[in-house]
Formats: sequence, structure tokens, C-alpha cells
Amino acid sequence: MTAGCATDAEHLMPHGDETMHDLWKEGTATGGDTGTGGSAAVNAARSELRRPLSSSEMVGQEHQYTRTAKDEIDSQFSRLPNPDMVMFVYPHLQGSEHVPVPGYSTIFPFYTTPQYAMPGENARPEGRTR
Repeated sequence: MTAGCATDAEHLMPHGDETMHDLWKEGTATGGDTGTGGSAAVNAARSELRRPLSSSEMVGQEHQYTRTAKDEIDSQFSRLPNPDMVMFVYPHLQGSEHVPVPGYSTIFPFYTTPQYAMPGENARPEGRTR
């Protein structure tokens, strides 16, 4: 025989007479943890977001949104994943002199040439090139 939880939900999480709307109004009126007025805190946050940009910041922002030929090619013909294979070479003796070579690991790509997806075919998350 299995036994379930015999605790009443009202006993675990009692809720008073306040609704969620009442709690929200109270939080915005007191400003939550900041101790300032809620509307003043909201207005301060909005003014922080609406700060003017200097000309140097505008140039920096412009480069993020400018379309280039490379961006167009990358977005249309994205590179397909080329997984790396890890190979371990055990310690061995090399050549006629039997020179000892310590063990080492080496990594090489699975495909020798990059493979590209067809336009509209997306085989990898954004921003990945390998």
C-alpha cells in the first residue's frame, strides 16, 4: 500500500485576504526593497534607459546593425558543424636511432574542407562557426 501526502495545501501555503493585485499595488507604492516611492523608482529606471548617446557611442552602435557582405554570406550559407576528433599517440620509439617520443594528444577536424548549408537550412545555433 502506498501513502500520499496527507498535508493540506492551505496549511502549507496559507493566503490571506489580499489578492495579487493588492500585493502589486502595495509593492509599487512603497517601491519594493528600494524604500523610495514606486512611481519615482520606475521613472528613475526609465530615465536611465533613455540616456542620450554620444557620437562615439553612435558609431559603435552603428557597426552592430550595419549589414556587410560577410554577414549576408554567413547568414545565407552557414557552415555545417565539423567535429574535432581527438587522437592519442602512445609513447613510442622513432626512426632508425629509436629515439623515444613521449605520448601526446592531437586534434584534427573530421572533414578536411568546410561544409556549408544550403540557403534557409540552419544546422547550428547562431554565432557558431566551427
